Amino acid sequence: MERSLRAGRLATFTFFGLNGFVMGMWIVHIPSVEHRAGIGHAVLGWLLLLLGGGAFAGMQLVGRLTDRFGARRVVPASAALCSVAVALPGTATDGWTLGAALLVLGFGNGCLDVSMNTHAVQVERRYRRPVMSAFHAVFSIGGVFAALVGARTLSLHWSAGATLAGTSLFGLVVSALAAPALLPPEPPGAGTSTAEGGPARRTPPRIWALAALAMMLMLCEGVANDWSVLDLREVLDAPAGTAAFAYGAFATAMTVGRLLTDRVAARIGPVAILRYGASLAAVGLTAVALSPWIPLALFGWAVFGAGLSGCIPQLFSAAGHADQDAAGANVSRVAGLGYLGMLAGPTVIGPLTHLVPLNLTFLLPVAFCAIAAGTAGMLEPGGRVTAGGSADHHRSAGPVHRELEGDPDSR
Repeated sequence: MERSLRAGRLATFTFFGLNGFVMGMWIVHIPSVEHRAGIGHAVLGWLLLLLGGGAFAGMQLVGRLTDRFGARRVVPASAALCSVAVALPGTATDGWTLGAALLVLGFGNGCLDVSMNTHAVQVERRYRRPVMSAFHAVFSIGGVFAALVGARTLSLHWSAGATLAGTSLFGLVVSALAAPALLPPEPPGAGTSTAEGGPARRTPPRIWALAALAMMLMLCEGVANDWSVLDLREVLDAPAGTAAFAYGAFATAMTVGRLLTDRVAARIGPVAILRYGASLAAVGLTAVALSPWIPLALFGWAVFGAGLSGCIPQLFSAAGHADQDAAGANVSRVAGLGYLGMLAGPTVIGPLTHLVPLNLTFLLPVAFCAIAAGTAGMLEPGGRVTAGGSADHHRSAGPVHRELEGDPDSR
């Protein structure tokens, strides 16, 4: 049992890393794909909305499928779809074919996102301690590897079509190798089916509240992705090379934070992680918004990333543990609205720059972080899930003692 659980955890790491790598390879080749399709930046911007729309549709569909057929079946199928789809943009010759390719790629990415997070919840339930944040960190690491591999293939003048086709083949092989180690479905009702989930399968209000928080916090993440470099360039007049460190500081701090969050969450609980993490993020972004100095702004972006790093995994985990039999559907709600929030970052901040300077628009995501910190207690009703499926409210707020018989890493 211990060996199979460790193997299941390793397989989950594999799929998170693969997802980050596949989507990272697409991002690295966006300029090449744009040139091959013969479109401009404006058209590409509209076509990227199809990527987001496809992802949202995939998230909503696959949640129910995961609950019905089990993550062990749905995760490999989703990974295979996402892997095949990443080759499609490399074959696009105009805006229409690229739009269709991005719709399919977004759909596959959305399916994999929800199904692998649902399996991660299952792994976490079996471990009886927080393990979710590390999975999200590995997703980021997969993106880093994609940047390194993509830079190398581009320097060798490989075409986007050939590189993305190779990525597709690699993804299919990795999916096939990792799939057998995924955990089998748990018996229905054996876990955390609570009154808030119930047999009616209506999404409970608490799940929508968690989804709303995910939307706000992932909008904050989207702000860093889209506006951090521009902030240093336009507001503080930093050189281009220095401005690039703004996103680098944010992304690095977020990745490191996610690698450390699980151990901290096991000691102080998910409520404290969300409360203090969102508060730290608010402090960091406030420093960015008000800083007249480049070093302070860079430090602020790093603090912002460190604070945000553990927040989203806590929301995904709480949604998945709220009702074992509807874990996929609940995660799909939180992930879906969260993804929309990330896409909304440019849409919300852009128009505000017509009213106030760019740095002052960051006070809106600061307010969202403050709301998340103030409402962190909504993670509490699900409590911490034990192996028998009961909610342990005492552990959710305080130190977590490992239960040796169920935690393979504690032996």
